[in-house]
Amino acid sequence: MGFIELLRREFSFITGNYRILIISWMIMDLASEMPAPNFQPYVRDTLGGGGVALGLIGFANFLGMASVAFPGGYLADKYGRRWLITTMTFGMALSFLLFAFAPTWQFVLLGSIINSLCLIYQPALFAMFQDSLPPERRGMGSSLVQLIHSTFNTPGPLIAGLLLWQFGLEWSMRIIFLTMTILYLIAAVWRLRLKEVVTNREPMRFRYFISSYPKAIKESFSVWKVVPRTMIWLLVSQILIMLGYSLFNVINALYAQDVLGIPLNQWWIVYIPLLLTMIVASIPIGKAVDRIGRKIPLIFGMLSLGLGVVIFVNGDFFAVNVAMVLLGLGNLLWGSAAMAFLADLVTPENRGKVNGFTNFVSYIAMGFGMLLGNYLYFSVSSRLPFYAGLVMILAAAVIAILFVKEPAKKAN
Repeated sequence: MGFIELLRREFSFITGNYRILIISWMIMDLASEMPAPNFQPYVRDTLGGGGVALGLIGFANFLGMASVAFPGGYLADKYGRRWLITTMTFGMALSFLLFAFAPTWQFVLLGSIINSLCLIYQPALFAMFQDSLPPERRGMGSSLVQLIHSTFNTPGPLIAGLLLWQFGLEWSMRIIFLTMTILYLIAAVWRLRLKEVVTNREPMRFRYFISSYPKAIKESFSVWKVVPRTMIWLLVSQILIMLGYSLFNVINALYAQDVLGIPLNQWWIVYIPLLLTMIVASIPIGKAVDRIGRKIPLIFGMLSLGLGVVIFVNGDFFAVNVAMVLLGLGNLLWGSAAMAFLADLVTPENRGKVNGFTNFVSYIAMGFGMLLGNYLYFSVSSRLPFYAGLVMILAAAVIAILFVKEPAKKAN
């Protein structure tokens, strides 16, 4: 009975909008990791996307997300979170049909653009998530989300491997994208339960997406005049991480197949230790972020990413599994710490705009990183995307060590 009471007290913050978002992520995550192991071979070998096709898809995807980041943050703060989240989740679900029925890689490119434009709701989603957590539970709340993502993502690569064995590359991927459509539609219906948290707001109108753009850009830039300087350095380090990670993440499956000699029917296996590590480590890391502060987990996360890259690029099948564990641990550490940092440093009325601006610059960095990484892999050196990414990650760690500081007082 004492143990049950302890659990109830520890997780008593899981109520309201936070609980609704958690359940919707559970539903979406059941399928969201399925395409990851075989997406690169699917585009190149099934849909004829050789050369820089993967880079173009990644670039268009993140450019689309960047284009809606400013209005997404502005609209989230001015007109509310719920409408954006619910409506655009439906749009995301339907965009996966283009992936499922694509005759050529250009249809995947179009689907990626539509999907990314629907992610205009991300600043609203992050802001609602942050609004729903008490300050003393932000580290735990962030890590719990990571735990849920990892737990419900874990069956994805296994299912992808079984489908690949049963149906081959093409039809396994088409089945996966149809499954994603169905589950995202279910999540979209569930998110209709969300309650609006922004008061004194105007009703949302479609024309606001265009008319609000200039003001959204202006306010998203001006908000950085009132946030602490630590938040600016945190943004710079995040940009470097996103740029560095995208340089090699766009071609890691092809590198494993072409250079390291890992067969396609074994590649999906490396995702299992990655996701299991994040399951096991999520809660301890969340508690650490709340108890010892944000900075130490942030730095150790970046260093773990760097070590993972070094092991991956020079590894065999076993070493790649170890590298994926380190990459997962690194993402969990720095991601949980960075999210808690943002909630600590930014007041609620500015979180949408800060999230929107952060998303914008991160997406631009990732888009160019994918395009550049794809180009370097095919045109210069297969290892260069990894080494360039490593330099970016280490530079981010140096910035975090020197300039990122724990806040003296946390925002509500």
